[in-house]
Amino acid sequence: MTLKIDKSGRIVFPKRLRERLGIKPDTELEVVEQLGGVLLRPVEQQPSMIQVDGLWVHRGTAEPGAHWGGVLEEVREERIQSVLKAQ
Repeated sequence: MTLKIDKSGRIVFPKRLRERLGIKPDTELEVVEQLGGVLLRPVEQQPSMIQVDGLWVHRGTAEPGAHWGGVLEEVREERIQSVLKAQ
C-alpha cells in the first residue's frame, strides 16, 4: 500500500487501514526514524507518575523551567504535615 503526502504535508490513511489499526480522528502518532524510512505508531498514554516500592517516580520529561527543588520541598512539607496529623 502506498500513501501520498499532500501540499500541506498531511498523510491520508485509507479508511480500511484506520479501522484495522484503530486510528481515530485526533489520535496522536509517534514518528520513529529508522534505517530506510519512518515508523508511525499510536502514542501510548501512560501516567507520568508511578509508584515504585512505595515511592512516587516521575516518568517522562519535565516541562521547561520546572523547579524541582521547590517541588521536592512542597512534597516533603506535605509528608511532614501528614505524619504530624496522624499522631
